Amino acid sequence: MTALTKRLIDRAKASKKQYFIWDNTLPGFGLRVMPSGVKSFVVQYRNSHGRSRRQTIGRYGAITLDQAKGIARGILAAVADGEDPLTLRQERRTAPTVTELMDRYLSDHVEQHNSTRTKVEVERLVRKHIKPQLGSLKVASVTRADVDRQHRAMASTPRQANFVLSVLSKAFSLAELWGMRPELSNPVRGVKRYHENERERFLSEDELFRLGEVLRKAETIGLPWIIKAKGSKHLAKNPYTKRTPVNYQALCAIKLLLFSGARLSEVISLRWEHVDLTRSVVSLPVRKGGGRKPHPVSSGVVAISQSIEPIDGSPWLLPRTSDSQRHVSSEVVESAWQRIRYHANLEDVRLHDLRHTVGTFA
Repeated sequence: MTALTKRLIDRAKASKKQYFIWDNTLPGFGLRVMPSGVKSFVVQYRNSHGRSRRQTIGRYGAITLDQAKGIARGILAAVADGEDPLTLRQERRTAPTVTELMDRYLSDHVEQHNSTRTKVEVERLVRKHIKPQLGSLKVASVTRADVDRQHRAMASTPRQANFVLSVLSKAFSLAELWGMRPELSNPVRGVKRYHENERERFLSEDELFRLGEVLRKAETIGLPWIIKAKGSKHLAKNPYTKRTPVNYQALCAIKLLLFSGARLSEVISLRWEHVDLTRSVVSLPVRKGGGRKPHPVSSGVVAISQSIEPIDGSPWLLPRTSDSQRHVSSEVVESAWQRIRYHANLEDVRLHDLRHTVGTFA
């Protein structure tokens, strides 16, 4: 062994086999010379289990002798404290990334515990926002600053930004459970959510009266065409007097929403087995996508349900016209609502606002 110097390193020649020049001023620190002529600094030590470990510090030329020696001192100091730096580095290289965490979160948690609607939205946010921003990072290395940067990048859509935080918070909590991060290290903790302006729109008595009139016309004589483009050669001479019916199942769905305060997804997915007209009870999900629980309903809900004729072989209260084995789609109901709210002069009212209205008057 001899003291490593720049002159000695420069004079070292390649051989048929690799060889080492060890430094006598820092035991364990040395230079490896490859047959190709590449020279790299290394440090060799024994870990706490007595196993000999050799770690490459860097290539000569990319780092200097003094820099390599400083790094070697740090590694040997860590070894003296009982650590195994080479094993730690290898573990960091093979450690799971955020992309891998999110894939497992989707398959092991979202797929098992969330509703279909929530699943679709979470998958979209993961694909569009989380993976592009954080996906390449190691799970264990993600910091609060990384999460805050993600959050601020979505400032123009505060509701979605906050939803992304909720997704990340749950995913990193599971990462602790799955051994990917230390306990109580969730990087989402402390990141302040944006203020969201809640939209609380409900119908007045006058608006409810107008809506009732339009629903009656839609169910009997139909609703006039909505003509927004003028001068079309294919229109009737007086298109404003032309009336067309509204989908019957969609009408029933809208009336059930108005009398029950349920969500659209809950109403259109009702089966006859969920409706007990004798006891005035309808089984609705306990939560979105969850199991069902009987709920007492108004006489209006009972009357609407009694007016619906069951279709042989169909389990649905509101089956599709074209396929009785599937329930009416939310798109058909939304389309009908566009026509109804236009004629009732309620163009800023969403279907979900009927739920707010029921809650307000109840």
